Amino acid sequence: MTTVYEQRRAPGVVPARRSSPAGPLLAVVWAGAAAVLALWWTDTGSVVGAEGWLTGAGRIAGLLCGYSCAVLVGLMARVPLLERRIGSDRVARWHAMAGRYTVCLLVAHIVLTLMGYAAQDHASLVHETVTVVLDYPDMLMATAGTVVLFAVGVTSARAVRRRTSYEFWYYVHLLTYAAVFLAFFHQLALGNDFNGKPVATAAWYALYLGVAALVLRYRILAPVRLNLRHQLRVESVHKEAPGVYSVVVRGRRLDELGAQPGQFFRWRFLGEGMGWASTPYSLSAPPRPDLLRITVKALGDHSAAVPLLRPGTRVWAEGPYGSLTAGRATTHRSLLIAGGVGITPLRALFETLPGEVTLLYRARTAEDLALGGELEAVARWRGAKVLYALNGARGERPSITAEALTATVPGLAEHDVYLCGPHGFAQDLYRELRAAGVPDRRIHHESFEL
Repeated sequence: MTTVYEQRRAPGVVPARRSSPAGPLLAVVWAGAAAVLALWWTDTGSVVGAEGWLTGAGRIAGLLCGYSCAVLVGLMARVPLLERRIGSDRVARWHAMAGRYTVCLLVAHIVLTLMGYAAQDHASLVHETVTVVLDYPDMLMATAGTVVLFAVGVTSARAVRRRTSYEFWYYVHLLTYAAVFLAFFHQLALGNDFNGKPVATAAWYALYLGVAALVLRYRILAPVRLNLRHQLRVESVHKEAPGVYSVVVRGRRLDELGAQPGQFFRWRFLGEGMGWASTPYSLSAPPRPDLLRITVKALGDHSAAVPLLRPGTRVWAEGPYGSLTAGRATTHRSLLIAGGVGITPLRALFETLPGEVTLLYRARTAEDLALGGELEAVARWRGAKVLYALNGARGERPSITAEALTATVPGLAEHDVYLCGPHGFAQDLYRELRAAGVPDRRIHHESFEL
């Protein structure tokens, strides 16, 4: 495998660090929420009685829920500005947070509105619910959308997510689009804030059509163009460690993708029953004009089928995504810390990251050190250090504390630290790095936990 990537890139100067658009983007999102509240405020004269307060609160929750649905879908659109400049993991966390807000606002909208209507009509809550669902325009579609959105929310909860397969979660999650579509027309048909208000209605249409355009552009058209243009196929599959395999993918003019070491693609292998899910895997070597390589550990049905891939298998890819690149560097010294299969993006960075580089690789045993031979070869070529943290003879785990890190890496606080590994591992290391005096802005981490 090393011969496939025997070219070497001489480390150069640290690239200029670009400012993240995260702050301005969040400001725009919150400004949009404020505009939605202003829409309710300008349309509301006075609030009278308990039923008025209940329905008013329900309207506010409904408007914010509709707005957050658009934000939710926009965060799913895989816009390059977000995926590469802010980071896929951070965008995913925003998406998860927006999803929780959306479900809570939806529950508040339903409960408060029905209670207000029931109080106004002097009817029971059950009778009012049946009347609203069956008699109000577009409410059957909205009810279906609500059920779908709740299903997405339940399957996205961490406790449920851990007990379901990635493939099941992936397809249920795609139903978010259907839920938003089913609920959209109800918002305009029954929303008092839009009736007879062409400007507000046009703005709402613009919001949703704009988000739909992003989804069409980046989730449908861009992948189609990429795969028709570059014609990706499996070149070969190689075993790297127990349960860990590298897949070399060949294609045309791959340098035009603009992929950088540390980034990842979402891969769909159209063979061996693997075409039903798109899974993120990092590049485990610097991209070449004709070859890309990923390294996969068998953790689920999809990844376990990787060793069965045959040369010539068609590949459908989306990307590149991720911001765990040299562009994050702020100094000429870097520490890379990998846990398990988290070595994959750091292996590519270890070869190409400018300046003085040290790699710390945490694994259970020496047999679990995937790509170890390549790491040693790169270290010799560029005069870098490779350190290993392996379990003891009786299985005892090594202690990677702030004190141990400071003693091992002199001047640690002045290093950029690139961190990749399981969620718990990354959290523990982040705390130790902060305790060792490494500023937050110099700790670069990207999580692929879904």
